[in-house]
Amino acid sequence: MYVGIDVGTSVVKAAAFDGEGRQLAVESRPVELSLRGGFVEQDMAEVYGAVVDVLGKLTARVPEPVELAGLTGQGDGVWLVDREGRPVRPAISWMDGRAHELLDQWLADGTFETVFRRTGGAMFPGSPGPLLAWLDRYDPKALDAAAAAVYCKDMVFQRLTGAARASTDVSDASMPFMDPRTRTYDNRVVELLGLTRRRRLLPPVGDPITTGEVQEGLPAGTRISNGPYDLPACALGAGVTEPGDGLLIVGTCLAALVATTELDLSGEPAGLYISTDRHGHRLRAMPAMVGTAALDWVLSTTGVTHAEVDALLASTAPGAHGVRVLPYFAPSGERAPFVEPRLRAELSGVSLETTKADLVRATCEGIGYAARHCLEAAGLTGALAVCGGGTRSPAWMQLLADVLGRPLRIVEGEVGARGAVLAAADRYGVSLDAGVWTEPTAIVEPDPGRSAYYSTGFREHVERLDVARGRAGR
Repeated sequence: MYVGIDVGTSVVKAAAFDGEGRQLAVESRPVELSLRGGFVEQDMAEVYGAVVDVLGKLTARVPEPVELAGLTGQGDGVWLVDREGRPVRPAISWMDGRAHELLDQWLADGTFETVFRRTGGAMFPGSPGPLLAWLDRYDPKALDAAAAAVYCKDMVFQRLTGAARASTDVSDASMPFMDPRTRTYDNRVVELLGLTRRRRLLPPVGDPITTGEVQEGLPAGTRISNGPYDLPACALGAGVTEPGDGLLIVGTCLAALVATTELDLSGEPAGLYISTDRHGHRLRAMPAMVGTAALDWVLSTTGVTHAEVDALLASTAPGAHGVRVLPYFAPSGERAPFVEPRLRAELSGVSLETTKADLVRATCEGIGYAARHCLEAAGLTGALAVCGGGTRSPAWMQLLADVLGRPLRIVEGEVGARGAVLAAADRYGVSLDAGVWTEPTAIVEPDPGRSAYYSTGFREHVERLDVARGRAGR
């Protein structure tokens, strides 16, 4: 069997697949996030312990020989480790907002745009550049004690394999220090962010992805590869490799990815280009902060359960009786397809006659409009696959197809873990049929009448958003 490990922000998962890509079993374990005053951190020991735990439970359930394993995980943030890969301090999550004042300064003085024009990466508060600069200013002893500033999966890989030093891959390294043309760190960007004396903390980039042998969690000697991180891993797992094709991940954040062989560093700085193991092939990514977390907040606030969502969506018409939601609930603002750290959610058109169904539909429509905004900015021209927790709601997927005005290739299961296995197989020269592994489970066609209605709604959404961005930027 083949094992994919996906170290998510709130849940760590391990999935077993057979040679035809059929998912045999999944084990998962939640991990805690510490949220306080805009600071979002994680206990690295807990995260690593969860990885070992789910791997042990998975191999106990499916006691077959493990051909190889692929590792993926959440991107961005800062995971400071010593030479053995053990934590120097708690990991800082990609959701963290502490560095927003630094980012505001870089937005104002042109540093933000200069970095984007060099790397194709639009920094946001939870990306490594702002976070390392914040640590250098406010917690320099942590940087002094660290051997490397890595990403989530890199810490796990070093611990699982006992590697002598930390390393990362081209996908994680894409934000914000790597030149996508040379696939090496841009030392001028390091200098612009005031981090020259911390340059030693940037880990070597495995190109192609680094491999090793597992020492715990799986049978000793199991071959494993490190990467790509979760967004490009999901693209692989959904079969998104041809230029123009795209993937929408409807998860905690809403990530829009489009495969491309082009590199356009003009236009409004937003999103990033994610390098892949295929030289010259990239993903134009617009990973928004908005996502299922916005709907979760509305559900918890109104006392509605996830099981009720489909029925509520069916009970109210498109347009939600005039209720509109700009679904930018993240405390760190928005990062794609624009960067505005101070943007917040807005609800309008609410009255005493507004129902819970109206609020739920308006939120789902708002998230759909945000998805369309991201996909258009990313350059979608081909087929669109969709994965993530949101796919469990058929009514929401139909609404999303209508808002986007295009068919959706629904890909269910552990898509990131599946992509990690396909990346590992390619790295090791193991022949797996990617077409079979990435077959969609369903295709949702849009309704022409509702799509026409939502095209108008999308234009109105963008107009309201422009006004809100103007207020937030004052």
